[in-house]
This record gives sequence, structure tokens and C-alpha cells, in this order.
Amino acid sequence: MRTRSDRTESADRTSARANRADRISGRSARRITSGTAVRIEARPAVVLTLASVAGLAMFLWPLLLVPPEGFSRNSDAPFLFVLILPIVIGVVLAELQSGGIDTKALAMLGVLSAMGAALRPMGAGVAGIETVFFLLVLAGRVYGPGFGFVLGSTTLFASAILTGGMGPWLPFQMLASGWVGLGAGLLPRARGRAEIAVLATYSVFAAYAFGFLMNMWFWPYAIGAGTELSFVAGDAVVSNLHRFLLYTIGTSTLGWDTGRAITNVVAIVLIGPAVLLTLRRAARRAAFGAPVSFDTPKRQDEPAGP
Repeated sequence: MRTRSDRTESADRTSARANRADRISGRSARRITSGTAVRIEARPAVVLTLASVAGLAMFLWPLLLVPPEGFSRNSDAPFLFVLILPIVIGVVLAELQSGGIDTKALAMLGVLSAMGAALRPMGAGVAGIETVFFLLVLAGRVYGPGFGFVLGSTTLFASAILTGGMGPWLPFQMLASGWVGLGAGLLPRARGRAEIAVLATYSVFAAYAFGFLMNMWFWPYAIGAGTELSFVAGDAVVSNLHRFLLYTIGTSTLGWDTGRAITNVVAIVLIGPAVLLTLRRAARRAAFGAPVSFDTPKRQDEPAGP
């Protein structure tokens, strides 16, 4: 039979566990309010860094190397797709193993990917109106850079399946959108109106950066040779970049990219606070990263009282 001192010691241990859980929950709530709900660990961070360097090289390699004659972006798109899929899976598995992303965060990833895939056709890119990027920015802000990178990739992939937009451009869109969510998770901490201002400013940068990268994807092979804006294989990097900047400003920056930036800012300013509140409330209730403990059940023969 258990003595009174044994029961007292057991009660003290239970109280200590409860206090520790409260402290962890309090720290988690403060982190969710001012920063990200899902922290990225060292291993996924290394994977994301290496993947981003390799992905950027896939965008810019025509500037650094001489493409073979007759080469087109249809040739390297499958290689980038093969690169992206293991990265996304690797980040998720590494985060699951380290505890950064648990099953609840994985379920949230699926929900937000489906929402983003449903939102994208509403804008359809008309005049640069894109209704999906503000969600990537807000979700990346709340749930962290690793979550944001995976969300950007899965959202564009799901959207392509939904709308039939499969093509050689898809791997590049997935990677660029992943960077949008990743960057949002790396923004400095802020609260209230300052946070909305930071997110709106970042969304403008992300809109133009996305357009810049996607133009770089097809510009070397889009307009052919012999014009003042054409890509010249083997020419100096600075000269090709100068021609590319003139091309992208005239065809994209002043139109489509500006429309995307305005859409992002309007969405974040008008509904950003409500969406952030909803996402953070969901993160607090799901208690991402909170430890799970189980009390030892009482034996039937143990007395209930003193």
C-alpha cells in the first residue's frame, strides 16, 4: 500500500509537470505572438540553404555558362523538379524528426495548401492580380521559414493540378514561391501596426523578386536573337543583366509585377490582421511543439484516500 509520503511525492511530481507545461505553453504563446510558431532546426536550415543555392543556380546558370545550341528551358525543368521534390520531402522529414513540424502542423500545411490552391484561380494573374501570395507571406510569418518554404512549393503544385497548369515553368514557380514563404518566416519580430507595415513592405519586394526570377527563367530563349534586348550567349554577365533589366522593366515590372505588389499590400493591410490572429489562435490551440506526457495510471488495488 502507498503511504501518505508516497502520495505527497506523486502529487508534487504531477504539480511540477503541470507547472513546467504551463511555462512551456507561456513561452510558446509569446513566441507565436511576436515571432513564429514552428522554429526551424539546424538540419533543415542547412538543407534549405543548400537547396536555395542550387535552385538559384538553376535560374541564373545561362548567365554564367554558355548554353548548348538549341537548348531550351524545357530541357532543365525536369532536373529542377527532381531537385525540388526531395528537398520538400527532406525538409518535412527533418522537421518531423527534430520536432519542428508535428502531425498537427502537417495537417495545417495541408489545409493552407488547399486554401492557396483554391485562391490562386480567383486572381488568374489578370493585370498581375495574384490572390495567393499574401497567404504565403502571412503563413510563413506565423509558422516559420521551413513551413513557409514547403507551403509555397506545395501550394503552387496543388494549384497547377487544380487548374491544369502543368508545364516546364512549374518547378521554377514552386521554388520561387517557396522562397516567398521562407523569407516571410525570417522577418524580424514586430507587433501591431509595425508588423503589418513590415509584412506589406516585404510583400512588395517578394512580388517584384518573383517576377524577376520568373522572367529570368524564360528570357534567354523567349524573344530570340538579334534584338537589343536579346540574350547573348557567352557575353559578359553585366551586359546580359543590363539587357535583361531593360526587358523585365518594360514587359513585367511596370505592369504585372506592380499589380501583384498592389494586390499583396491591399490584402495584407485589409485582412492581414484578422488572418494573422486566426493563424496564431490555431497555432496556440494546436500547441505546436508542446511536449506530450502521460501520467501513470493508478492500480486498481491502490487506495483512493488516506
